[in-house]
Amino acid sequence: MKIYIGSDHAGYELKEKIKVYLSELGHVVEDKGAFSYDANDDYPDFVTPVANAVVGEDGSFGIIFGGSGQGEMMVANRTSGIRCALFYGSVFPKTAVDIAGRKSADPFEIIKLVREHNNANALSLSARFITLDEAKEAVKIFLETAFSGDERHTRRLEKF
Repeated sequence: MKIYIGSDHAGYELKEKIKVYLSELGHVVEDKGAFSYDANDDYPDFVTPVANAVVGEDGSFGIIFGGSGQGEMMVANRTSGIRCALFYGSVFPKTAVDIAGRKSADPFEIIKLVREHNNANALSLSARFITLDEAKEAVKIFLETAFSGDERHTRRLEKF
C-alpha cells in the first residue's frame, strides 16, 4: 500500500519513527517533508503535498504529524477528496464517564469508525499527546480497517 507522510518540526521525530514502522509493515512510503528539523517551518508546506498526493493516487493513504494535529487536519481537509481524521490518544482515563453516565470511548475504536463509516483516507497524529506505541497502534488499525461500503455511509459520503 502507498502511504504519503508529512510533518512540521513538532511532528518530525514521530514521523521519522513511523516511517520506519510503515516500511517494516511492507508499505511503500513517500515522505513529503520536513526532511530535517526546523523550528520555523510551517505545517501547510508539508501537509498540502501529502493531501494532493493521496487524492492523486487511488487507494493511497496519508499520515500527517504535528504538535496537536489539529491544524494539520484542518489543512488536509481543505483538499477536495481528503477525509482526514485526528488521533490524539487517550485524553481521558478509561474509567472516565460522560455527562450521560457512559464510559469514555476507546480512542482506537474511533480510528476504526472513521475508516468503516467515513472512509477516511488520511490520519493526523498529535505528536505532543501520544506515545510512539499509541501512534503505531493507531496507524496499524487505520490501515487495516476497511470502509464498510454500507449504503448509508456511501450515501453520506456522496453528499460531501
